[in-house]
Amino acid sequence: MAIPESHLDTWAKQGSVTQSSTTYATIKGALEATSANYAAKNFEVFLQGSYGNDTNIYAESDVDVVIRLDSIFHYNLDDLTPTEKAAFESAHSGGAAYSYASFKSDVKGALGSKFGSDVKDSKNAVKVKANGSRRNADVLVATEFRQYQNFFSISNQRYMAGVCFFTSAGNRIVNYPKQHSVNCTAKHQASNSWFKPMIRIYKNARGKLVNDGAIDQTTAPSYFIEGLLYNVPNYLFTGTYGDAFVASFKWILQADRSKFVTVNEQYPLLGDSAVTWPAANCNLFLDTLAKLWNNW
Repeated sequence: MAIPESHLDTWAKQGSVTQSSTTYATIKGALEATSANYAAKNFEVFLQGSYGNDTNIYAESDVDVVIRLDSIFHYNLDDLTPTEKAAFESAHSGGAAYSYASFKSDVKGALGSKFGSDVKDSKNAVKVKANGSRRNADVLVATEFRQYQNFFSISNQRYMAGVCFFTSAGNRIVNYPKQHSVNCTAKHQASNSWFKPMIRIYKNARGKLVNDGAIDQTTAPSYFIEGLLYNVPNYLFTGTYGDAFVASFKWILQADRSKFVTVNEQYPLLGDSAVTWPAANCNLFLDTLAKLWNNW
């Protein structure tokens, strides 16, 4: 028996945004305080994740915030010629006086001044614990990242801009949240506003699978569910929600998923890196999702 359309209609609806908006405003205010040690430097604070992309569901609580320092940047020169690399090194011969480690320490200090003991460090982000009407928040402390495509001079260069951060183990992770957001919006518009409701349906189904013990919380993160559906052709998102679910799911099962890309289109969706989805986890999610649909 299929999941009833009335249930899918409920799952498709966006979760509450009032508390998350207030939480973001509070976190942003603390990060942009004039008393912060980095206040005079060039940085930007913005949302990422489900709330930033309007794909949040009612069960979600964490607000994902990025603070990106642009006064320094990390980079990759692999696509440059030897001549271009030499030009880059000549143009950027001076070392940065302010490091990522100092920036992260100063961000924790700014958050601590506002939220006190509610601020905790984690592997990838600085966590601000929920308190009163404020939701949990994960603050990703990052610098600008540049994937260079060419470099001839400061006035003649081309690169893909992203963010990078370092885990507690010192591993660098690069991602492209703004490209992710832009592509999500473009896909939503191109699919006649079906894309984001379908993401919410799949995410709510994931939540039920977790609650039922079929998978755990780490099997199918929201980021990868968005990536999964990003690869589905727009013409399949039509009819009823049930029609669109069946059509998209069948297409995913039959497609060559090794060719799927993340929403930012910078990485394959499936893989073993820090920014890709282990294929075994994707397969488990699809297998349990089929059982959920068939045995409702």
